[in-house]
Amino acid sequence: MKFCSNCGATLTRRIPEGDQLPRDVCDTCGTIHYRNPKLVVGCVPEHAGQILLCRRAIEPRRGYWTVPAGFMENGETLQQAAARETREEALAEVEIGSLLAVVHVLHAEQVHVFFRAALPVARYAAGTESLEVALFDAASIPWDDIAFPSTDFTLRRYLEDRAAGSESHHFTTIERRR
Repeated sequence: MKFCSNCGATLTRRIPEGDQLPRDVCDTCGTIHYRNPKLVVGCVPEHAGQILLCRRAIEPRRGYWTVPAGFMENGETLQQAAARETREEALAEVEIGSLLAVVHVLHAEQVHVFFRAALPVARYAAGTESLEVALFDAASIPWDDIAFPSTDFTLRRYLEDRAAGSESHHFTTIERRR
């Protein structure tokens, strides 16, 4: 950041009094601008034992497969964000279930949160951010073409839990891009 979003003055990068980390500080109006991780929220929709995946129509990783997910908006819960992203990317209605995975993506300054989800009716289509949308059984998931490490981690934990008949919570940290 170069300019204060509150008053427009030039910012200084320094450690404010009572803090331990450098921040962008406006010496004119006193506003401290914090840079915090962005929340990416999604789900693993399942219908009749198959998982709904979307092939990305946008960068990053255009042409690669992922679960429906995207940035959370103000004014919505995590579950609402996951359902909205599924409507936007796969034109599908899901029932959001339990928490599945939390992935800290440090290099991107993001936290990815994924839920289990039921796709009650196999009605879906590619939204504007998807090239195509399809249901995959576990054996046919295109592992070599999965868009992000967080998606790979989440899908593998989902399948492990499903095979074990459990619904665990999984956490991991991704420090670098693959």
